[in-house]
Amino acid sequence: MPVINNTLLPLFTSLMLMGCQAQTSALPKSQKLSADKVAEIAATIERTYPKLSTEIRGQLLNTVVKSLDNMVFVEGGEFQMGDFGWPHNFDITNMCDWPCGMDPERMGPLSMGTDNKFVHPVKLSSYSLSKYQTTLGDFDLFLIAQGLPLFDFENRKREDLKELIYAPNLPAPLQSWQEAKDYCGWLGMLSGYPVDLPTEAQWEYAARNRGQYVMFATDNGSLDYGRNFPVSGKWKRLTFPVDSLVPNPLGIYNLAGNATDWVNDWYDKDYYRVSPLLNPTGPEKGTLKVLRGSGYGEDPLFSASTVRRWGEDPVKKRHIPGFSFRCAIQSDQPL
Repeated sequence: MPVINNTLLPLFTSLMLMGCQAQTSALPKSQKLSADKVAEIAATIERTYPKLSTEIRGQLLNTVVKSLDNMVFVEGGEFQMGDFGWPHNFDITNMCDWPCGMDPERMGPLSMGTDNKFVHPVKLSSYSLSKYQTTLGDFDLFLIAQGLPLFDFENRKREDLKELIYAPNLPAPLQSWQEAKDYCGWLGMLSGYPVDLPTEAQWEYAARNRGQYVMFATDNGSLDYGRNFPVSGKWKRLTFPVDSLVPNPLGIYNLAGNATDWVNDWYDKDYYRVSPLLNPTGPEKGTLKVLRGSGYGEDPLFSASTVRRWGEDPVKKRHIPGFSFRCAIQSDQPL
C-alpha cells in the first residue's frame, strides 16, 4: 500500500469524501427506502448488469426505486369475496352503500356468468399493491436489461400510433401472463423484496376498498365519467396514462376502465366453492390465467369490482393494448 505524506493526508481525505458524496448524491432519493437500501439496490444492478451503460443502469435504479415508492400498503382483513348482488335497474352514476335499505327481493347479480356467484369468506394478510399499472416505458427497460428487442419496433415509428399505443406512460401491453410474472420477479430480484403478481383475492380486496361492498373500484363506488372513469369510449383510444383520473380510497389508480390486470391465479370456474379461508392463491394447476379489471371502451358493467376474466397464456402472439398488470409485495410489513 502506498504511504501518504502527512501533509497531503487532509487533501486526500477531502477528495475521498467528495468522491463518496458525489456517488451518494447521484443515487435517487426514495420516499420509503433508506439511502443504504437504495445503495444496495444500485450495487445489485451493477453486479447483475456490468455490461450495460452507466446511463441504462441509472434508469434501472430509478425504475426499481420508483416502483417500490409506488407501493400502497393494504392492511389485511376478512371479507366476503364474490358477486354480492345489487338492485335491478340501478343508476351506475349514483350508487349508494350496499345494501342501503333495499328489498332483497329486488336484488340481482352485479355481473354476468356464474363463476363468481358463490360468495365466500376470505381472510387476507397485509400486503402492498402498486398504485399504478406497469408502464410501457418501465417494461421496455426490463426488455433492454435482458438483452431482448423492443416489440413492435417498426410500428413505433408511426406518428399516428406513438401516443395512441406506444407512449411510455401507457399500461405495458403484454402478449402473455408469463411476461407479467417475469417482470415482477425481476423487480424482486433487484430490490430484495418478495415482489410478485397479486392474487385474485388481493386484487378484489383492494378494488373493493379493503373488501367493502363497492360496486365499482372508484373513489366513491359510482362512475363519474371524466373524473373517476374514462368518458365512454367508441374506442377513441385503447388505453390512457396510468396516473389518469382519480384513485380509489386506498390511492390505487385504474382498477377499472383502462386495462385488465393479470393476477397470479390459475382459473377454475368452480374455485370459489373450494377456496380456503386464509390467503387463497387459486387452483394448483390449470390452462387459463385470471385477469381482473376492465378495458377502456367496454360496457361499464364489465368494470364491476367482482367481475372475473380469464385468458390463455399467451393470449395471442403479439402484445395487446388492454392486457397489462401491476405488481405486489407479498409481505405483511410495509416498506
